[in-house]
Order: sequence, then C-alpha cells, then structure tokens
Amino acid sequence: MDKLKKVLSGQDTEDRSGLSEVVEASSLSWGTRIKGFIACFAIGILCSLLGTLLLWVPRKGLLLFAVFYTFGNIASIGSTIFLMGPVKQLKRMFEPTRLIATIMVLWHNKGLALIFCILQSLALTWYSLSFIPFARDAVKKCFAVCLA
Repeated sequence: MDKLKKVLSGQDTEDRSGLSEVVEASSLSWGTRIKGFIACFAIGILCSLLGTLLLWVPRKGLLLFAVFYTFGNIASIGSTIFLMGPVKQLKRMFEPTRLIATIMVLWHNKGLALIFCILQSLALTWYSLSFIPFARDAVKKCFAVCLA
C-alpha cells in the first residue's frame, strides 16, 4: 500500500511501469476515474442481471435478454476505459493474463446462458481488476483468508 501511495503522489520515480502509465493516461484524477469505473461497472452488472432475469419472460424474453444483457456488457466493458483509456484498453485486452476473460462466449440454452452469464460477470470483474494496481492480489488474499 505504501508503494501505491508513493507512486500516486509522484515520490516513487524509479518504477515507471504499470501504475505510472495508468495515472498519466488520462487528464482525470485517479479518484474520478475509479468513481467512473465503479458507476459504469455497477450499471452494467445491474443491466446484465436484469436481462438474465427477463430471459424467462414469455415470448419477448429472448429479445429483452439480448437488449439488456448487451447494454450491460457494453457498459461494464466500457467502464474499464475510465481506468486505461480506449486505445490502451484494446491493446491490452488480448494479453495472456486477460485472454480467457476476453473470449468468454454465451450459448443458446437458457440453463447454459445463466451459467455463462455468471461466469462472464466473474470474468469481467477479474478482467477489470487487472487494471487497478494490486486489486487482484487483494482479492486473492481476501479469498485465501475466507477459505482458510
């Protein structure tokens, strides 16, 4: 955490990787970008969940699912633009650490659709956390403590 504070305050000039590139990528402050990310991500997840619930509405369910789920995914993936910017986002989304999360696919079976909706949301969360410095490590440690 101290290293993160040093990098954000500009005191750590030795390490010009990861976080310093992210901080310099936008004119928005780090706090504003985090708030924008959280807001878009939450709206995206809510729309995706609503779309998943609407899947079982008679006759129009599939159409409502497609609209809400697609909008939810666009909002959720768009939320990471607050963290990295659009060009860097497109360049980095196919790196090996994000490739599996990038290529998640949805099937045409309602049961499989529900499973893959959940998996896709988890994958998107993991993908998004990869753009926040030390976030994946923090989540891993939380799960390790909870499961121990």
